[in-house]
Amino acid sequence: MTKRIGILTGGGDCPGLNAAICSVVKYATRYGYEVVGIKDAFKGLYEYDTMPLPQTRVRGILDRGGTILGSSNRANPFAYPCVGEDGKESVRDVSDICAANYQKMELAGLIVIGGDGTQGIAHQMMAKGVKVVGIPKTIDNDLEATEYTIGYQTAVNVAVDAIDRLHSTAESHDRIMICEVMGRYAGWIAMNAGIASGAEVILIPEVDYDIDKVIASLDKRHQSGVSFSIVVVAEGTKPKGGGHSLLKAGDATQQERLGGAGHHLAEQITARTSYDVRTTVLGHIQRGGTPSAFDRLLATQFGVAAVDLLIAEKFGRVAAYRGGKIVDVSMDKAIAKLKRVQEDGPLVKTARSLGIELGF
Repeated sequence: MTKRIGILTGGGDCPGLNAAICSVVKYATRYGYEVVGIKDAFKGLYEYDTMPLPQTRVRGILDRGGTILGSSNRANPFAYPCVGEDGKESVRDVSDICAANYQKMELAGLIVIGGDGTQGIAHQMMAKGVKVVGIPKTIDNDLEATEYTIGYQTAVNVAVDAIDRLHSTAESHDRIMICEVMGRYAGWIAMNAGIASGAEVILIPEVDYDIDKVIASLDKRHQSGVSFSIVVVAEGTKPKGGGHSLLKAGDATQQERLGGAGHHLAEQITARTSYDVRTTVLGHIQRGGTPSAFDRLLATQFGVAAVDLLIAEKFGRVAAYRGGKIVDVSMDKAIAKLKRVQEDGPLVKTARSLGIELGF
């Protein structure tokens, strides 16, 4: 067996990626493996752009945000953006080139750290002869295979801290403060951060919200003598009869870019009330910075599990966290569907029990 392991990070960055890389390198080295980092996700596989990862290279990166390997969410080998001699961009299938480069690297297997999009690409590459093992990461926490993904808990912590800070300024100025958080089409960050920070209204992508219910809830609170409110809205939410707020439409090479849900909600409230409404969009602040202790530990455990899977030649598997244990599941099951907040689930029940308005 070739004593060389490849590793890449794909999709958006998040806190904890370097902890996973560090874990893979330290553990694999103990078994005599050389670890090769593939730069900028599958772009590095296409361009044969790699970097050696000895233990000295990962020393001191456990607490660093981002990824030392770089990442990309526009490097799908099956729909790869290429610029021709005429300067025009076209989409090509370069998966065969990626597979050939994988063989040239003489890898025993490739550890892919990413969310549903990256894991989906990895699953497709298996048909090209690439032996893959997955590690789940995404601040959205929307992978069905696992209860928690790398980066999620840190993103929630960042959101809670920000919303806590908004409370004091909202109260000082008698304002409705809207905080837009990430999560794409899943409301995990919004629900957990909203409940933990004592928000009055939480709106999530899973259910289109009724603006009448939102305004009625704000009116009731203000009529009771409380002159400020905190509203947490996920970027993928939309009102009944409306669509998603987009910054950029998607195409064959990338997903649509969400953004503006908070501002749209503010416009609706302002048009129908006299409240002073302000919006804060956390955006990529949730992706950056030092990973929490939970994410460092989770990433480290996932890294060890991934190396074990690769050594055992259990390819097409993804490390997962379930019931307090690190397990593994099939990659096709991991990407089968998004894990979303259930309308009748425990988080929604808790929110309703506290009198939080959910807009449905």
